[in-house]
Amino acid sequence: MPAIDAQSYENLASELRRGLVVLMVLSQCEELQYGYSLKQRLGEAGLEVSEGTLYPLLRRLESQGLLESRWEVVDQQRPRRYYLLSTMGRAMLGQLVDEWKNLVTTLERLGIGKEAEK
Repeated sequence: MPAIDAQSYENLASELRRGLVVLMVLSQCEELQYGYSLKQRLGEAGLEVSEGTLYPLLRRLESQGLLESRWEVVDQQRPRRYYLLSTMGRAMLGQLVDEWKNLVTTLERLGIGKEAEK
């Protein structure tokens, strides 16, 4: 088996993750989240997202009407911007989850991932 070029692998894996970050972020904003808590939650689940990726994504999702935000001060700390799914975001999340399930089914039909079960 030929050696896999680490840089090529990382580039392709990064592309794959990039497409799923939106789904993961929306799914975690079903309850009120601020940027750092969201970053931690994703990291604990196994997805490390840089602040340079996360914060612009949150702003973009808000500008698209999928998230709503508000500033709050908790425990006399500095204000934090909290994000929550909008009504449109909730509908979009449902559609994206359905699309993800369809893609997983397609992968299974193509036999991708079956070698891991052996």
